[in-house]
Amino acid sequence: MIRRFDTPPETGRRYRLRPGAYAILERGGQILLTHQATPWPEFQLPGGGIERGEHPLPALHREVLEETGWTMTLTRRLGAFRRFTFMPEYDLWAEKLCTIYLARPALRQGEPREPGHSAHWMAPQDAVRVLGNPGDRHFLKRLMRSTAPFDHRK
Repeated sequence: MIRRFDTPPETGRRYRLRPGAYAILERGGQILLTHQATPWPEFQLPGGGIERGEHPLPALHREVLEETGWTMTLTRRLGAFRRFTFMPEYDLWAEKLCTIYLARPALRQGEPREPGHSAHWMAPQDAVRVLGNPGDRHFLKRLMRSTAPFDHRK
């Protein structure tokens, strides 16, 4: 069973499944987050929706580059969670199925390409405090509690 975070689904409301891939990007003890200005200001793990016919890993690489300006190397899958939420940018009630990966930023290509996004480096404990959703916070906290939190050789 995939754990749910945030509010439960509303009875009688129809939700569209929206799979997505997101990354905890660590480098030198810092976490790379994206800040999305609209529809409301929020810090997030970089990543996003997987388009129809798109494989999750290329989608993750694409989203990280668009939202942070960085390429990345994938380390491993950490897990998944579900959220039921309204996505105003799509006028859609969604059941978001969020798969979280651990990755390393590889090469900065420039500024984020996605309008309204900016890239921010911060200490993991600060990132936990500012992340906008409890699922993202859960996975980062869990990684921080592990015996070798950012050991990319696993």
